[in-house]
Amino acid sequence: MKIAALIARILLGLVFVVFGLNGFLHFIPMGPLPAGHAGQWVTVLMETRYFIFVAALQLIGGVLLLINRYVTLGLVLLGPVIVNIVLFHALMDPKGLPLAVIVAVLWFVLAYHARRNLAGIFEPRIES
Repeated sequence: MKIAALIARILLGLVFVVFGLNGFLHFIPMGPLPAGHAGQWVTVLMETRYFIFVAALQLIGGVLLLINRYVTLGLVLLGPVIVNIVLFHALMDPKGLPLAVIVAVLWFVLAYHARRNLAGIFEPRIES
């Protein structure tokens, strides 16, 4: 399980560092926008500059995974981004769904490995 977690951590870190940097530097050419709601959604993200914050979360989370420091924080930052990626591809642009599912599986492998660190978020609230 240690080796699977190491591979998942490095792959997730690389994916999110590359795509996070691409959000700022635009070194991966973007093809034509998808048709319909998917294209409208991407347009709104770009025009409102919301995508910059998503790219920053991707970059920070990816770097934390790659340097193997604050991995749990990296997982917490990347979790909502991955949910949005999976939902986008499942509901609006299915051609990218296989890669989105692979990223989600890698996240779950790493989250399972860090389950003791994540256990606190599943505890009921303690009243003071």
